[in-house]
Amino acid sequence: MARVFSGIQPTGDMHLGNYLGAVRQWVADQDTHDAIYCVVDLHAITSPYDPAELAEQTRRTATILLAAGLDPDRCTLFVQSHVPAHTELTWILNCVATVGELRRMTQFKEKGRGQESVSAGLFDYPVLMAADILAYDTDRVPVGDDQRQHLELARDIALRFNHRFGKTLVVPEAAIPPFGARVMDLQHPTAKMSKSANSPQGTIALLDDPGVITKRLTSAVTDSESDIRFDPEQKPGVANLLQILAAATGKAIPDVERDHAGKGYGALKAATAEAVVEFLRPLRARYEELEADPGRVTALLTLGADKAEAIATKVITRVRDAVGLLPRA
Repeated sequence: MARVFSGIQPTGDMHLGNYLGAVRQWVADQDTHDAIYCVVDLHAITSPYDPAELAEQTRRTATILLAAGLDPDRCTLFVQSHVPAHTELTWILNCVATVGELRRMTQFKEKGRGQESVSAGLFDYPVLMAADILAYDTDRVPVGDDQRQHLELARDIALRFNHRFGKTLVVPEAAIPPFGARVMDLQHPTAKMSKSANSPQGTIALLDDPGVITKRLTSAVTDSESDIRFDPEQKPGVANLLQILAAATGKAIPDVERDHAGKGYGALKAATAEAVVEFLRPLRARYEELEADPGRVTALLTLGADKAEAIATKVITRVRDAVGLLPRA
């Protein structure tokens, strides 16, 4: 099977957009790919953060992924910093990447805009991401628009490395994920749902209490009309609710439209809230089981790190040999 790699930052929480847009596909890929998934805690420290919270957020994020359906028997799930090959390969790739390439990274420009000083880690973030991918002989990387430029850099670095030192690294291909729900902010439906956005009432976390989920969905912004139709341009709020309801019930959007024709926005919001609460109920239950046995989560992450390291060690050994480093006796 082709190998697929994806990573997620340890926010300690995950919202509905994360799950419907990416993680649900990760779960499906376990049965069709050699799937490797990573909680990228080293990426999280490239910007200001709270050291007292990082470890707990990392563990919590991994627990949510397990609750969402990632199965250590069908995939490899681990924490980035538990496999030293990531940082070693980053340094070697730093000697292949160029400053000019990194200066052109759009995400660095956006995150650094208006700041007097940013960390070298933030500047070098794309090389660490390249190392994450290349350390596992990855064939395919699912990417959204915000990470496409970084994957292109990873490909360029791998091609340049192979040209300079001989064929050593697998050059990954971008995988456009199957169309999934693009969940928008409930209060600002022209913007993607995001935990970092200044709109807590517009976001639904996977572990939110059912009462909170219901309140936020029934308070979702729609428009001054009354007809229910899927029109993201003219009716973004209604389109967002229809897409969420379709994803939560497994129905096609046209079927959801027909089901709610003439019923009004109140009924649509109530039906969406009920569907989302039921949709997330198994995940919440599984999360509570895992939280009650933290040693189990630790053991699963250790198993994942061992599996990941076994792959990465072979790759980093090839890289060391290719660049001429003296082997350790």
